[in-house]
Amino acid sequence: MLNYLAAALPENTSAAARLLALQCALRMNTHMRISLPRGVVRSLRLDAAPGPWAELEHARWLRTAPGRTADEIAAELLDVTLLSQAPARPDRRRAADWALRAGSPSAVRDVGPLHRLASVYLAANTDPETGTGLGDLEQMARACGTQTTELPDTLDQLVAAGSLGPWQTCPDSGDLQWTSAQRRFNGLQPR
Repeated sequence: MLNYLAAALPENTSAAARLLALQCALRMNTHMRISLPRGVVRSLRLDAAPGPWAELEHARWLRTAPGRTADEIAAELLDVTLLSQAPARPDRRRAADWALRAGSPSAVRDVGPLHRLASVYLAANTDPETGTGLGDLEQMARACGTQTTELPDTLDQLVAAGSLGPWQTCPDSGDLQWTSAQRRFNGLQPR
């Protein structure tokens, strides 16, 4: 879903809006509607920021609707291609919960949306057996809504926080290689 959103959302979509879009895409029903509990929005650290919702509305990716209660935010997703991208609803809901946990490890709770989205991307692309990952640096930048020049600092901050092990960019291919911190990938892989 991260790769799909990297292609479907405008290039300048912020990491905060991408985090929100990921949760919306994974939690939508078959009518492309979502009722996102405010607790989920608080977990994403986006409860005080109307910007991500407005950004996704401006991109014509969703339309907010009046919520059924004060404890939820309702929206209708406008990207009909999402229906062909997503697995069955129970699997998507498990993936949404997993992404919420993967993007909110205790080590990165006080950092911004880019760090949380990078944590989700890295966890989703880490081999659960070895705790290592290999990916395209440009693809990660697109998925996270940032520039490739900003990723090294983000990755270094994740290392300093203890949520990511060593990482490097391969000199020949430009691919990104990383090792997750041991406690990071145990039990946090999607099932």
